[in-house]
Amino acid sequence: MATLRIKAQWFKPEQARNPLQTGSAMAFIAFRVSVNMLKRMRDAGFDIDAGPAYFGFVREVLLFLVTGIDRLASAQLSAEERAAFTGALVRRVAEFLEENEADLLGASPAQGTDYRGLFIDQFNLLAEHYAEFDWTAADGPDFGYMRYLGSRLEPLLPPKDRNWVIDQVMAIEAPDAVGMIQRAMADVFSTEPRRPRREGTTGE
Repeated sequence: MATLRIKAQWFKPEQARNPLQTGSAMAFIAFRVSVNMLKRMRDAGFDIDAGPAYFGFVREVLLFLVTGIDRLASAQLSAEERAAFTGALVRRVAEFLEENEADLLGASPAQGTDYRGLFIDQFNLLAEHYAEFDWTAADGPDFGYMRYLGSRLEPLLPPKDRNWVIDQVMAIEAPDAVGMIQRAMADVFSTEPRRPRREGTTGE
């Protein structure tokens, strides 16, 4: 199974980046990681059809990752910076979802709201749910954090796959996604200069 390659280093990492820039960068990465996790689940034999189930799955993985990214940011940013970072992160993720869902599914079925607003409302709700569990830079998400993700994904899959989704998510998919996110966070917040590219050598 191919591994998703994430480019998370700035062209000039030594230059200061504001929370809006770093939040937007992590939103793009989180969206790619979430879609990659769905593709891996499909490759593993889980039936996730294009349409509402597809976006339901991606949305739940994004909520899991975004709440975790917010936890990681709390160790590196002041309270004010964290609020700006997470606000930019959530808004940009919501925009990615809205663009993709509207293109495939048409207008939001919920009267008086849109896909963007639905994601933001869900984030505000599930951030409280995930607050019951731990996610640290050293250890990643704890057992409860990952199991809660699996429990939310379970009803989105067909009955034949529901017995296995939590094990697949906890043992394989969530740890892989978390690893990519934590490495990306380290790169996005790094201020170390980029290493110069090696020059090619030729023999005579």
